[in-house]
Amino acid sequence: MQSPLFSHTEQQSQERYVVQNPQLLRVALTGHDDVLARKGAMVAYQGLMDFDGEYQNNNQRRARANTGEGLDLMRCSGQGTVYFANLAQYIHVVDVDNEGLTVDSAYVLALDSALHTEVIAVDSQYGISGSGKYQLNISGRGKVALMTSGQPLMMDVTPDKYVSVDADAIVAWSTSLRVQMQAQTHSSNVRRRRGSTGEGWELSFLGQGFALVQPSEVMPPQAAQIGQGLGAQFGVGQQGAHAQNQNNAWN
Repeated sequence: MQSPLFSHTEQQSQERYVVQNPQLLRVALTGHDDVLARKGAMVAYQGLMDFDGEYQNNNQRRARANTGEGLDLMRCSGQGTVYFANLAQYIHVVDVDNEGLTVDSAYVLALDSALHTEVIAVDSQYGISGSGKYQLNISGRGKVALMTSGQPLMMDVTPDKYVSVDADAIVAWSTSLRVQMQAQTHSSNVRRRRGSTGEGWELSFLGQGFALVQPSEVMPPQAAQIGQGLGAQFGVGQQGAHAQNQNNAWN
């Protein structure tokens, strides 16, 4: 049997994390270090593997209930190789060091079990209840695999060059950066988008580091609710879930 399909064979590598192709992640397990992955993200494996739900402590459960931010993970252990993917999103492996990484948990595919996660808040410049944004801070030393809708843009942030990003397009940034959520409009009209431009909340970054942006202003497709349409549920924009929280605070 012959087909171009047979050119998409397993990549041979000594690395623990390998991007098999832009939308498929290969992780090698040796029996010593487990990997945590998004529930249901396993698409194939070789060897002796075990998959189990990851325990959440009381603080993690409370944070998830109060903010909606957190990770639904499974623990993968054993010896062999395991492949992860999620709705054909693009995958990127990031080395996390002591500087830390702040990310929207919806874009995490897998991470080393030794890494520590904590929910943090990003407040708006107006201090309006419900208008902020919650993110996940990942610290320690290890690797994390992120997902984006399309090929992303990595933007450098320096002390003399700050960066502003649409709050619906940001994926992750260096934890060391100073960040503020803001809307480019006057405060009496903060809950509405800027005139007819269609632009709304932004995150401004200052300091030394990077900001990872995806070419999409909606949440990942796994957040979709069947039959509800896209605009009513995604992001922090005019129709997004965060905006709905904000509007409730005004009512």
